[in-house]
Amino acid sequence: MDLASLHFSSSLQRMLLLLLLLSVSLLPNWVYSLGINYGQIANNLPTPGAVVPLVKSIGATRVKLYDADPRVLKAFANTGVEFIVGLGNEYLAKMRDPKQAQDWIKTNVQCHLPATKITCIAVGNEVLTLNDSVLSSNLLPAMENVHTALVNLNLDKQVVVTTAHNLGILEFSYPPSSGSFRKDLAQRLTCILDFHSKTGSPFLINAYPYFAYKSNPKQVPIDFVLFESDSGITDAVSGLHYGNMFHAQIDAVHSAMEKLGYKKVCLQISETGWPSKGDADEAGATLDNAKKYNANLLKLIAEKKGTPMRPNLNLNIYVFALFNENMKPGPSSERNFGLFKPDGTPAYNLGFNATSLVGSNTTTSPGGVAGLSPVPGFSPPGSSSNGYLAISSDTERLLLQGTLSFWCKLFSTIIAFLLY
Repeated sequence: MDLASLHFSSSLQRMLLLLLLLSVSLLPNWVYSLGINYGQIANNLPTPGAVVPLVKSIGATRVKLYDADPRVLKAFANTGVEFIVGLGNEYLAKMRDPKQAQDWIKTNVQCHLPATKITCIAVGNEVLTLNDSVLSSNLLPAMENVHTALVNLNLDKQVVVTTAHNLGILEFSYPPSSGSFRKDLAQRLTCILDFHSKTGSPFLINAYPYFAYKSNPKQVPIDFVLFESDSGITDAVSGLHYGNMFHAQIDAVHSAMEKLGYKKVCLQISETGWPSKGDADEAGATLDNAKKYNANLLKLIAEKKGTPMRPNLNLNIYVFALFNENMKPGPSSERNFGLFKPDGTPAYNLGFNATSLVGSNTTTSPGGVAGLSPVPGFSPPGSSSNGYLAISSDTERLLLQGTLSFWCKLFSTIIAFLLY
């Protein structure tokens, strides 16, 4: 081989290496890991099969259920979407029996693996603040038996066990450094945190700045809860600065965990959101506030930043919720936390736009909604080929611009390199 060939071969290798590096460094960061809560307390929701393209199109890679609905889990098979499945509060007493715990795992989890990527089981929901001593006493034994069942079935390396709490477990939450758990719950929480420490599962918190604002709108600045504060607050004890209430709430829980000696247990956010509508006495429950909160929350998720106390922590945030749920009890706000209406159109604009599937020639199917065609490939005008979601023209334009910009940079660099 002559010197010219050797030089060309060396140059080609250098160029290929450079291309590899550029493809990593210049590729736009369009995709981020979004988690979404998929509740189904409604009689007008689309079928699970119609929900799959919606979830994927908004960039959600993680879904949290409040049950282990086989229709949903089968619909999401081979999609790569990760699932937290729920084991309802009504099952906790039964889970004290190891055999029933193992039967539940076989029926609701094992049969869907590995096609559906179930990675976590949430045993009960906000149990400790329900003021039900029997339910509370059943929680940890249920978690332990479910975990033992996973071990016996050789599934514990891929599926972890946890439970979700609301901020009512805190005695003090302000300033964040003073965060501590309620004295009457401290012992139970110590045992639960010890379980997390031993099994490597996350401590889940449902964090809602909305409820803090709703309970005291005259004292809580709305811009602080909507991630739009110019000044924020500084914790006088820790010296840490907080630009929003969401981070302050999370670090209050971090402080409480530290006080019990569990600093290394991972904390994750299983729910957070804002209602787009509420009753007259529900301060802040407006479409504009919901849009601001969730738009800023999505920016926060995309930035992959932790909290002032844990700047490198991945919070694995799950937004509440995918749909408005018309049969949820309580005030109007409870039925209006959804990013989407049941027909697939956005409750408000967050940068993606869905097309209603309501049509005159479709009928309501069990578990579905009028207008959602069960015919594969049905695609109303303006919708995507899956018949559910159409990305807005603005989003398409931005993606196209990003693609063109990336390749222009790449080819310009190649040409400059070759000329050199």
